[in-house]
Amino acid sequence: MERRQFLRRTTAAGAATLGAGTLTATALGTEAAAAAPRGTGPLRVDIVMFDGVEELDYIAPYEVFSAAAMHSTNGVEVRYVTTGRPRMIRCGYGTGIQVKYRWSPAEADLIVVPGGGYARREGPGIWSEIDSGVLPRALAAAPRKGLTISSLCTGALLLSAAGLTKGRPCTTHHGAKAYLEEQGGVVKNARVVDDGDLVTAGGITSGLELGLWLVKRELGSDAATGVENMLEYEARGTVWQAS
Repeated sequence: MERRQFLRRTTAAGAATLGAGTLTATALGTEAAAAAPRGTGPLRVDIVMFDGVEELDYIAPYEVFSAAAMHSTNGVEVRYVTTGRPRMIRCGYGTGIQVKYRWSPAEADLIVVPGGGYARREGPGIWSEIDSGVLPRALAAAPRKGLTISSLCTGALLLSAAGLTKGRPCTTHHGAKAYLEEQGGVVKNARVVDDGDLVTAGGITSGLELGLWLVKRELGSDAATGVENMLEYEARGTVWQAS
């Protein structure tokens, strides 16, 4: 709590500096135009959880979007959700996360699908979720106007199983790119691939870039640079955007 309060004070103090333009945009997506300010109401972000999910896959975007709430007039609401009953999710390295919210895509502006368990054909992870079909079916039924569905790392394979990446620009962990392409995805060699209502990111640590890019796109450049300053992290890599 003390750390959070300190960060709130220091990032707030830096807001005037950001507004004065003394910090420039980072290499990630510098060519892209800044997103227009959102309307009223908080940005609602749902991060999908399942047994075997990779810890860093879900923690990094959760941290980025939670920090972005300090830099947004209307705020940000971030939730962990599951297609099953609310329960304790057991993650890839054994971490337990209590998920309190049910899958409800109609209430979200952004859905983030992490990966995990790609190297384990048996046991919990993406293959188990693909085999059961519950999450892919839920993702397939989710698209609507105003909703962006995103993934990072091997979470893209769950989107692929839902038919969401077929014929569309996308990316995933380097070890799974060939599989994603075999399933009909148009794989791009970029850290983040933004195809409008479908945004995918590369490897395990790309949750930072995915979060920062979507913060910039949805909340504006000042919010993104504010989060970077708070986390002391500069986004890396290239954002591929559909023209």
